[in-house]
Amino acid sequence: MLTRIVRMVFSPEFVPEFEMLFDRVSLKIRAFPGCQKLELWQDERHTNVYYTYSKWTAKEDLQAYRQSELFKEVWARTKRGFADRPQAWSTYKVLEVE
Repeated sequence: MLTRIVRMVFSPEFVPEFEMLFDRVSLKIRAFPGCQKLELWQDERHTNVYYTYSKWTAKEDLQAYRQSELFKEVWARTKRGFADRPQAWSTYKVLEVE
């Protein structure tokens, strides 16, 4: 299972548009083959900073999504609002403590 975290900083005036866009497409992204989980997080202090947190069955599933028309459409609309360069991390769980 691959976990993908993407940090995005938006211009404050773009935030409502981004939230509406994410609300509209989140179920489509979640339904993409291999997507096991999708969450949107907002920074506690900097309300124009968002993170997407997603889990993918395999690296190939994430790559297929990133090559899809859905991703290209969403990313084109999302990147118009960036106030800083986005950052992304792909990770694998090593240890879980309960």
